[in-house]
Amino acid sequence: MGAFIPLTSDGKHPIHHASKYKLLVEVVQGNIVERLSPWASYVLQDNQTKLYEASFWNPVTPFSFNNARPKKPRSLRIYESHVGIASAEYGIATYSQFKTNLLPYIKDLGYNAIQLMAIMEHAYYASFGYQVTSFFAASSRYGTPDELKELIDEAHRLGLVVLLDVVHSHASKNVADGLNQFNGTNGCFFHDNTRGFHSLWDSRLFNYKDWEVLRFLLSNLRWYMDEYQFDGFRFDGVTSMLYHHHGIGTGFSGGYHEYFSMNADVEAVNYLQLANHMLHELYPDVITIAEDVSGMPALCRPVNEGGLGFDYRLAMALPDMWIKILKEQKDEDWDIGNIVHTLENRRYKEKNICYAESHDQALVGDKTLAFWLMDKEMYTQMSTLQPMNAIVDRGMALHKMIRLLTCALGGEGYLTFMGNEFGHPEWLDFPREGNQDSYHYARRQYNLVQDPILRFGQLKEFEKKMLMVDDKHQFLPADPGFVTCKNGGDKTIAFERAGLIFCFNFHHDKSFPGYPVGTNLPGKYKIMLDSDNKDFGGHGRLDPQCHYLTEQKSFNGREHCLTVYLPSRTAIILAKVSD
Repeated sequence: MGAFIPLTSDGKHPIHHASKYKLLVEVVQGNIVERLSPWASYVLQDNQTKLYEASFWNPVTPFSFNNARPKKPRSLRIYESHVGIASAEYGIATYSQFKTNLLPYIKDLGYNAIQLMAIMEHAYYASFGYQVTSFFAASSRYGTPDELKELIDEAHRLGLVVLLDVVHSHASKNVADGLNQFNGTNGCFFHDNTRGFHSLWDSRLFNYKDWEVLRFLLSNLRWYMDEYQFDGFRFDGVTSMLYHHHGIGTGFSGGYHEYFSMNADVEAVNYLQLANHMLHELYPDVITIAEDVSGMPALCRPVNEGGLGFDYRLAMALPDMWIKILKEQKDEDWDIGNIVHTLENRRYKEKNICYAESHDQALVGDKTLAFWLMDKEMYTQMSTLQPMNAIVDRGMALHKMIRLLTCALGGEGYLTFMGNEFGHPEWLDFPREGNQDSYHYARRQYNLVQDPILRFGQLKEFEKKMLMVDDKHQFLPADPGFVTCKNGGDKTIAFERAGLIFCFNFHHDKSFPGYPVGTNLPGKYKIMLDSDNKDFGGHGRLDPQCHYLTEQKSFNGREHCLTVYLPSRTAIILAKVSD
């Protein structure tokens, strides 16, 4: 039952702005207990108890958005971000700092979307936001609700869409400041049996069959769309939702029997269909992305086709592939055919967000691409005032090539985690008991990319130019690339996409002065992007003014051919200048 509290005699709200409040709930055992409101929109941590308490957010002058949402980008380029670590300082960064310092940087870099992580309130900072306690509350550790709105409004002014990393796959086990045991039972919001517990995440699992749970979760999505003007969502833990086994100890080969069986959690599937149907009906430009490693068929097809209605899925096999290669293989042992297959292996007409690495690879216990490639050399050998040693030379070259190949061939959208674009030198580890509550690794050192004598800025400039090429030619939303060469001996790859020709030479020491590349796109070409350019930390072995003219000679099954100089560990993009 609801309660109605009338206005005071002078027409004012009886509960003042910033007042603390609690719910008293009569649980099934018959006693009265204190609970945090599941619908609290602002919660603050008590300094003594360390528990979160609801604060009534109702300012006299509510925040008013000044800038309309941007249109949905045709070519989606996502900068995955965490507000709290968005500073080189020790401590927790704020919404206001992110707005002032990061938004202009992201815009200049060429990204057109921001994915904000760890916004839904979570009592344990080190959970990275994935143990949500208050679903309707934007985290108070970064600032007020109005300051988050100011961030989003400014992003919209800059033409950036803002996505929320939404966690509807599970919830924190906290009782005093969470949803767990709200009515004194293990049920209420969750399954009141073993289905209600996630064995690996140590968290609670929603009962998606319950009408009130559906109302709670669907209204939660609308709250962030309407109140905060988010532009869409990245749904976390979708694989866990889709199957009763939650993907634990299960491999997926792609066979339909793995998806359409008694293992499928039909109630969770129906919830995701409802969520996507509602969002796309009410907000035509909304963007929804699924974090799914299983490859569920029709995940990214419309609900009216029988699909789950997502716009994109994350191409989660790609970073796993790159880490495995860098961890286990020498350069000369790279299987070029398998690399191309993995990049192209996605369901037809279902769009993927490709990425070489995300926050998962940045966490302590794993390593980023830059760390796998250069490790401790990044601390002492990144100065432009000294010649590159062999490790940094290789690392810089492959870092650029891996990211370009992934972006150009691996999907229909692209994502990077903050700092990885310039090879952030350290992993990510939040303050916790195991590291003496240190903030040393809970920050992003953007000061490194701003220092002109360090090579981190060269990697950032390459990323910027790569995204500029996509912005101009829109190769990400184009039809998938047509691969004309995947030569295991030469370690070369060539393909056409959106009228561009992409050429890669991964060979560690062999350059090709006149390498033939087949194409069905005759004409004169010039270099649009050269990973070996000195501005990007390369050796400058290619002439940027050089033009390449096709011959009417069939090669590799294509009607025409051109020859290019392909230095070792170099990637180039060729664009047509005339027919």
